[in-house]
Amino acid sequence: MIMSPGWRKFALTVHLVFSVGWIGVVIAYLVLVIAAMTSQDERLLRATWASMQLIGQFAIVPLAFLAFLTGLIMALFTKWGLFRHYWVIFSLVLTLFAVIVLWQHFEPLQYYAGLTAHHASEVDEIAMIRAGLPSELLHAGVGLLVLLVVQVLNTYKPQGETPWAR
Repeated sequence: MIMSPGWRKFALTVHLVFSVGWIGVVIAYLVLVIAAMTSQDERLLRATWASMQLIGQFAIVPLAFLAFLTGLIMALFTKWGLFRHYWVIFSLVLTLFAVIVLWQHFEPLQYYAGLTAHHASEVDEIAMIRAGLPSELLHAGVGLLVLLVVQVLNTYKPQGETPWAR
């Protein structure tokens, strides 16, 4: 069943809001990671981890899930189909991969954010809190790259039908 043009435009708008919103909060997350990596201020470091946890929990995870869900709806109920075009399959697989990695990465984020809740200023503790930042930079940077690749695929829609398109 194919959506009517009005429903398709509505669904596309909702999908774009979630997808572009996801990219935006990942960029904000990257800004926080870079700020924490380049600052010597312990208070900023602690506040950054707390902010990253909040952004992750209340913005990145919900937007990621909703972007995937609305993308799946768009694939199932538009002319593009779920298995008709390679770009749709690649887009959904990359998005699902990003959601799974994000979900698995959320536990270490909570661990480091929890460490910052203590107010002890021990040198070892601060070093341990800083030790998690390169991983955050890698995850957020690669995640942003994957999201941008998905956006390019969805915008340019490279040609190529799957064997199931016939």
